[in-house]
Amino acid sequence: MKYYAVIDTNVLVSTLLTKNENSPVVQVMRAVQSGKIIPLYSGEILKEYDEVLHRPKFHFANESVGKLVETILRYGITVEPSPTGEILPDMDDIIFYEVVMEKREDDAYLITGNMKHFPRRNYIVTPAQMMEILNQS
Repeated sequence: MKYYAVIDTNVLVSTLLTKNENSPVVQVMRAVQSGKIIPLYSGEILKEYDEVLHRPKFHFANESVGKLVETILRYGITVEPSPTGEILPDMDDIIFYEVVMEKREDDAYLITGNMKHFPRRNYIVTPAQMMEILNQS
C-alpha cells in the first residue's frame, strides 16, 4: 500500500545528522525511494528545505542535501495548498499543515519530529509512527 505524506524539514535534518542506518528517519526516506511513501510538497516547502538544509550550523555537504531533495522531487507530488485558517504554535509550520490538508481525502500524513508544533491529529505522526503504519499495511 502507498501513503501520501508531507515530510517536515526536521525529518530531513535528522536524516542527514543520523549515523544510525536503521533509524526511523532513514527508514522513512527508504520508504520514499521504494514507493511506499509518496512525498507531498509545495514551492514554499522546497524553499524551506533549501534554506534550512544549507544553514552553516549544520555543515551538510551540498551533494548530500541535493540527493535528499532530489529524492523528494523524483518520487513526490507538488501540491498548491489553500489557507486553512488554522492557528499553529509555530506559524512557520503552517505550510506543512496546509499541504497535508489538501490531500486528506487521500489519507495523507504529516511526518514530523516536532509534534508540539501541530494540533493533535491521528494523521500527524512521528517517523517511528509512520513506519509502524507502513509495517501494519
